[in-house]
Amino acid sequence: MNHRLNLTLTIVLGLFFVVSYGCSSEPENTNESAQTKQVEKTNLFLAFGGGPTGGTFNFFANKMSSIISNDYTWLDVSPKGSGGSAENLRTLDKNAIDIGIVYSGDAFLGRNAQLPDDPTRYDKVLALSFLYGAPAQLVVRKDSGIESASDLDGKVVAIGNPGSGAALSAERFFKHLGLWDKIKHRNLGYSQAATDFSDRRIDAFWVLVGYPNSSIIEAAHKTPIKILNLHEDATKSGFYEIYPFYSKVEIPENTYEGQEQAVITFQDAALWCASDIMDENTIYQCMKSVYSEQGLKDMTTAHKAAKDMSISKGINGASIPLHPGAIRFWKEQGLDIPANLLH
Repeated sequence: MNHRLNLTLTIVLGLFFVVSYGCSSEPENTNESAQTKQVEKTNLFLAFGGGPTGGTFNFFANKMSSIISNDYTWLDVSPKGSGGSAENLRTLDKNAIDIGIVYSGDAFLGRNAQLPDDPTRYDKVLALSFLYGAPAQLVVRKDSGIESASDLDGKVVAIGNPGSGAALSAERFFKHLGLWDKIKHRNLGYSQAATDFSDRRIDAFWVLVGYPNSSIIEAAHKTPIKILNLHEDATKSGFYEIYPFYSKVEIPENTYEGQEQAVITFQDAALWCASDIMDENTIYQCMKSVYSEQGLKDMTTAHKAAKDMSISKGINGASIPLHPGAIRFWKEQGLDIPANLLH
């Protein structure tokens, strides 16, 4: 009887220690696992300022957001529609978005408090990379008799959304030529401008985007068009001397339906930018993703303008200092960083 009692006590005590050990060790393992899972599930959310529907900014922001988000489980990048370049500059400066696309001209003028009717100095925005050249494309009807910008006197011209790089560049150009107060300018987005143009509610519309542009394609499909040569007006008037961030560019013939000759115009550079409070490593990782071999391939598939994107052209057209994460990335790629781009 005693033997049985001792055996029973031994079994009970053994079970007690097993259970006690299991109970004491389980919380430690559970906590460790929970912490690991928490790290795995921690996402950093970034807002990416794009542009109006139908514009190149919109295509680029959508695709770049997708590329980065798909490469990193911890990084969630969401594209945000906006009025375009100037709006992105202002919201980046206020840290209302994290990354975005801004034209080099707007970035330069904004940093120097020289934007039209805006004395604010937007100096909290830093460049990451050159994305593409954005030619100014001024579209008129083929049978309009309009041969140059000066023929637009008294005409109704759509210039882009309020606050967009297109609208600012149009105002800059037309004011320089002394035409701003002689034309009837309308703030219309590209898609609406193409519709109004086809319906003859406006005489011309201005876009500042990579080519081919979907809104011009749409307009050309409905109405025979002509794209004006703006380089000649820019050269004769001294436009390039006053605004050195613009450069000559040629839009090849047959880029659009019925466009039988190459068009010589001027372009701005679209820059990928970031708020200056963005973490260096996060920016570095974003750039590694977009400028990987697969990332660049995906970009050119998404939009033809992305053919300009490459390691060798990485800082072309940059008019403001680079973000530390961008400096780290481009130095690793073997690029020399000019003193004026160091932050």
